[in-house]
Amino acid sequence: MTANPDQPLRILHAVRAPVGGIFRHILDLANGQAERGHYVGIIADSLTGGERAEAALKEITPRLKLGVQRIAIRREPHPTDLLVWLRFMFLIRRLKPDVLHGHGAKAGAFVRLRRRSKNKIRIYTPHGGSLHYPLDTFKGALYGHLERALMNNTELFLFESAFARDTYQRTIGIPKGLVRCVFNGVTADEFDPIVKAADATDLAYVGEFRQIKGADLLIDAVARLRADGKPVTLTLGGDGEEMDALKARVQKLGLTETVRFIGHVKARYGFSKGGLLVVPSRGDSMPYVVIEAAAAGIPMVAAKVGGIPEIFGPHTDALFAPSNVDALADAIKTALSDPAAALDRARSLRERVLIHFSQKAMVEGVLAGYREAFADR
Repeated sequence: MTANPDQPLRILHAVRAPVGGIFRHILDLANGQAERGHYVGIIADSLTGGERAEAALKEITPRLKLGVQRIAIRREPHPTDLLVWLRFMFLIRRLKPDVLHGHGAKAGAFVRLRRRSKNKIRIYTPHGGSLHYPLDTFKGALYGHLERALMNNTELFLFESAFARDTYQRTIGIPKGLVRCVFNGVTADEFDPIVKAADATDLAYVGEFRQIKGADLLIDAVARLRADGKPVTLTLGGDGEEMDALKARVQKLGLTETVRFIGHVKARYGFSKGGLLVVPSRGDSMPYVVIEAAAAGIPMVAAKVGGIPEIFGPHTDALFAPSNVDALADAIKTALSDPAAALDRARSLRERVLIHFSQKAMVEGVLAGYREAFADR
């Protein structure tokens, strides 16, 4: 394989769980690469994602010349991992990709366990993954050791934020391979304006119901604001492992008439259901929901975590300290008390995202990284 920019590449993306922002990233990337004439395929876990993943993969399959492969991949280390790796190696031999691009810790490990080859490059995008675990915990120490063992089995690291890159280099080490940052990007139609729904609440949340996403913190902040005499209302759009716990929390706090759950919805529909989007994450790398909301010009406040400040740029006055209910409540109160300022910030942020966070720029940046990795080797 050469670095000839006119020669189509055979690209195989691998991911464990086809859900959330990591899956959105892969679909957008695969679509963009296929549109440019490359031969693309996807390997994904068959145990997660449900009907939504099945529908999304079915829709993209006709454009993928290397097809879609589903394999049962456990989240935690598991005795079946050896069989999964052997299945990966079989597919690599059959599909003959030039580029093996692993997304997330588990798929990234399977890809990079393959020995170095003269005609293939191994790419790793962590998407947070194992980097979210503190090194002083058992899982953090275990995953950190595994990351260090695989670090130099990688021709190219593609981080979606400077935060992810810096976190990796601080906690794992400095790789011998190339290291590049390419921001996540959104499509042109996502910059179209959104009309607020007639039944919109004051606040909206759109995302997964997982502990790291902080929906529980938002519910607590709503309770605090109402106790202080600010009768805010909230729509929660999403689903996930914490759904039952969140509903129980709402009931315990007496918020059943104040907080509504609308299930999993498309992001833009969820945005229309509130006047102010709140992103209360405890940890994140480069969340798509923030980029999508910014592209649509949605007023927003968000936790100052991960790559979110890189999206906001000069507009960090809308960011609050993470895992802090009081700071979250204060940020909401400030934004709601001056809606004109929040809207002006949203308009300015939209222009910033238009320049720096487009799907086209993301696809071209990733392909440039591949070519550079071939040339460097």
